[in-house]
Parts: sequence; C-alpha cells; structure tokens
Amino acid sequence: MSETNPYMMVGERLCMDFINTVSWRESTDKRRDWFTNYAELADWCVHAGVLTGRQAETLLAGAEETPAEAEAVLKQAIDMRETMYRIFKSVAQETSPHTTDLKRFNESVSRFYRTLQVIHENETGRFALKFGHAEHNLNAMLAPILQSAVELLVSSSDLTRVKQCEGDPCGWLFLDTSRNRSRRWCSMADCGNRAKARRFHQKGK
Repeated sequence: MSETNPYMMVGERLCMDFINTVSWRESTDKRRDWFTNYAELADWCVHAGVLTGRQAETLLAGAEETPAEAEAVLKQAIDMRETMYRIFKSVAQETSPHTTDLKRFNESVSRFYRTLQVIHENETGRFALKFGHAEHNLNAMLAPILQSAVELLVSSSDLTRVKQCEGDPCGWLFLDTSRNRSRRWCSMADCGNRAKARRFHQKGK
C-alpha cells in the first residue's frame, strides 16, 4: 500500500471491498486487520465513499465522547464483515452458507432495514431506497455496506461472478466483471505478479 493510496479497492462492489479489509486473510502469521480502532473504520468509509469527510468528523467527535459505544460499533462492523466473508466465500466455492451465518446476517438486515424508506429525488424525478438511520449514529456507515451485500446476494446474474483470489493465502473476494469471466486474482499487480514470478522461478529450476 502506498501513502497516496492506502487502501486497495479491487472488489468491484462496496461489500466486497469491505470484506477485503484484512490483508492476507487466510494466513496464520501475515494476517492484518485494517480496523483496529473506530477511527480506521471511519477513514476507510471516507475512502470508499460511504461517508463524507464532514460526516466522519462528526462521528469521530461522537466516538471521543462515547468510547465504549465506538468500541461496540467497531466490533459490530467486524462481526458483520466476517459473517459476510464466510457467506460470500461459500458462494465463490459453490457451497451452501452455514445457517448460523445466515441467521447473523439476517439479524443485521432486520436491524437496519426497519429504517428503510422510499424517497423521491427531485433532481432526477426517480424514486430510491434510503436508510432513515440518523447520520450521527456511530454505526451509520454500516447500513449502505449491508445494502450492497443484500443487493449482490439477491442478484442472480452478479452473484455467479463472485470469486476468491487464487493467490494463497490472500483470501480476498471480488466480483469478476471481465467479459469472459477469466479474472483469477484480486489484482494482477499484486497476487497475479507473485504467481507469475513463482511460475518463472519454477520454470528456471
């Protein structure tokens, strides 16, 4: 990760990028969680376009006033992310998700979707779904991420394009938007190049 681009966003969907906020996810010694505190969660959400800078500042001020609540929201975000990871990994592997994971995912759906509203956008004249979740709630950023996951899960065409990076032990998930569904890596510049170098080294032997 460079300083100018601290986050890799290669999942092609918000929920995929959220799931990928763990580096070397399936490694026992190299694994690193990007969210070790609430401020890091808020910063990623600004980068992902979930929050504006001003919204993040408001939430961070609230987090300073109620650190225990901020810690609880961080745990909620990580729990939701890991549940989503296991569900979408099962999709990539064409297996059935665990019933416990679906139950936990639906608990999140029930928590946030009770605030969902249909609004009319005057600028476009269209109707849209919007969460009525108050912006000052410390977990406000989780609703659109959850909505992204729900929309992907119920999309029969896009769901079949969910894949897991073949670079071991990367573990990242992504939506293969290539025309011939040939994408194999989270990033050709990352895991793809490592695999290429490995093949070249083995060929040299």
